[in-house]
Amino acid sequence: LEGTPEPLVFKRWTAFGLLSSHSRFHGSESYRVPWSFDEEAVEVTRVFTHLKMRLMPYLFQLGIAAAATGAPVMRPLILEFPDDPAVAYLDRQYMLGADLLVAPVLSASGEVEFYLPAGPWTHLLTGEVVEGGGWRREVHDVTSLPLYVRPGAVLPWGARTDRPDYDYLDGLQLRVFPGGSGIATITVTTPDGRAQSFDVDRTAVTG
Repeated sequence: LEGTPEPLVFKRWTAFGLLSSHSRFHGSESYRVPWSFDEEAVEVTRVFTHLKMRLMPYLFQLGIAAAATGAPVMRPLILEFPDDPAVAYLDRQYMLGADLLVAPVLSASGEVEFYLPAGPWTHLLTGEVVEGGGWRREVHDVTSLPLYVRPGAVLPWGARTDRPDYDYLDGLQLRVFPGGSGIATITVTTPDGRAQSFDVDRTAVTG
């Protein structure tokens, strides 16, 4: 049976949904839009929609790879860390592509427990660097959640927050995160099919 969720559930699932491959509000028997709940729901939607727009150069490239190879955009950690026995049965967190770890908040208190593989992981929203190789427990308000960047990642960061289909190369930032070494090659493809590759030296980046 379909029903209207509690406002807190709506806000948490909005954050989760906007850090997924496909994001939309829908319901066949109830009207589920943020402004029908409260102003905080609108703010949560704004924060995570803006975040997704900035991530579009990364997400669009993941979509291209998924179409070409079948590699899922949202993937269990065991696909990225097959030699880490701790990740085999994790079902409340996932990788969004190879470089972003997401642990949705599923509790009313905002408390969430999740696992980080070894290495220095950077929280994308705060910039905090924490050492992986074990479990973490954090508490997040509705405008945040555990969203960590993989050690050594180079994350293409778009310039716009008002629409998903913009020129990703215009104003592009390549954000380099600690924990890597050597040269990483990053390709960014625009919605009209223009592709450009960048060789990025990760050696000098520290936390």
